[in-house]
Amino acid sequence: MSSGAPPDGAAPTTVFAKHGVDITPRRDQGVLKVVKRVGVETERPMIGDKVFVHYTGKLLNGKKFDSSLDRKEPFTFSLGKGQVIKAWDIVVSSMQKGEVCMFLCKPEYAYGAAGSPPKIPPNSTLLFEVELLNFKGEVLTEDGGILRRIKVKGEGFVNPNDGSTVHVHLLGSCAGRVFDSRDVSFVVGEAEDMGVPLGVDRAMEKMQRGECCMLYLKPRYGFGKEGKAEFDVGPNADLVYEVTLKDFQKCKESWEMDVKEKIDVAVKVKQKGTQYFKAGRFHQAVIQYQRIVSLLEMECGLGPEQQQTVNALVLVAQLNLALCHLRLREYAHAVENCNKVIELDGDNEKALYRRGEARLLRNDFSLAIEDFRHVLQVNPSNRAARTQISLCQRKIREHHEQDKRTYANMFQKFAEHDDKVGRLRKRKEDCGGSNENRDLAAKRRHKSQECP
Repeated sequence: MSSGAPPDGAAPTTVFAKHGVDITPRRDQGVLKVVKRVGVETERPMIGDKVFVHYTGKLLNGKKFDSSLDRKEPFTFSLGKGQVIKAWDIVVSSMQKGEVCMFLCKPEYAYGAAGSPPKIPPNSTLLFEVELLNFKGEVLTEDGGILRRIKVKGEGFVNPNDGSTVHVHLLGSCAGRVFDSRDVSFVVGEAEDMGVPLGVDRAMEKMQRGECCMLYLKPRYGFGKEGKAEFDVGPNADLVYEVTLKDFQKCKESWEMDVKEKIDVAVKVKQKGTQYFKAGRFHQAVIQYQRIVSLLEMECGLGPEQQQTVNALVLVAQLNLALCHLRLREYAHAVENCNKVIELDGDNEKALYRRGEARLLRNDFSLAIEDFRHVLQVNPSNRAARTQISLCQRKIREHHEQDKRTYANMFQKFAEHDDKVGRLRKRKEDCGGSNENRDLAAKRRHKSQECP
């Protein structure tokens, strides 16, 4: 690909006919590219990557219709997701970080027969200059623990859901060393059973059949603080997995099941969640218990027996979710789960106690005391709740003492500062007075010398 800039003053069509390289998949001359500045020798952006560019767009007559430089703010979009015209997805995927290129694109790769009035007339061939500033993978979780970069786009619009059976090829590596290469099948939400890390499991719901992607996993979504002796992976290791979703059988969605089916599934899922909880796999347990809630939470208007069964399963799932979130130190989620239980059963001892625990650990001592006192109203013999009330009261006293010390130190510093400022001001005033006296004495001596 040419790296020389087109000659000044030359017609764009002439320049690209001579220097341009056709980068369209069909080689139909629809997008011709010329590199003005070569980028850094690194991998190129992949499908789904968030890319940051500066650009200027012109019509063939040289009239500029848009520029991010004029706005002094880079333009950002997700590559290969149809957020921009076809030419942009094609060109930017061919670029390296720091590269500057020009490209000419025919209407079918731009705005087509309709154009984009009033700036871009119908059937316009367009000229762009683009600089690729940076790119990064698609973040799949709020905490940034799973990053995805798509090497090969999948087919269709259907994704695996929790409970689906997936057939994948895995290539796992750590610090450049491949430790896992195999074809494996597992149930989404239960990948742990096959030695597949949580991050790969959680990425499944975003993948399509035939997709090949790179997953960059932080320890929480890899093998955690325990590591994986089987693969000779140490504790708290970052992992990279290349995952190809070869095929999958999707699990029924909740709206496709009748109430009896949902209850049967919920009972099995509950057993799986308990198995994970007892093994200390709290993230995996959360997936199972949350699935019960998703299946049954909205069920209402049933017969008394079915409604009682549904409510009991949802209540247990929420209680177990609260316990998992306590273990994971996700106290806000634990409070939320307990609130759901208390909506169903306002005097639920476990929910009140666990919400009190979560609030205590969030330093919401007064609210925690309210919960533990409510526990004692429900069950006066709950000694643990009495102990927690004493702990909350001690914590409140400690915080008050700490506040007193903090404010005392603060006021002491203010007093010392004021005292220091006062002393400096007095010294300055004293020095000023001495200087004035010396100046007056000097003037008198000078005057006496001038007198005859």
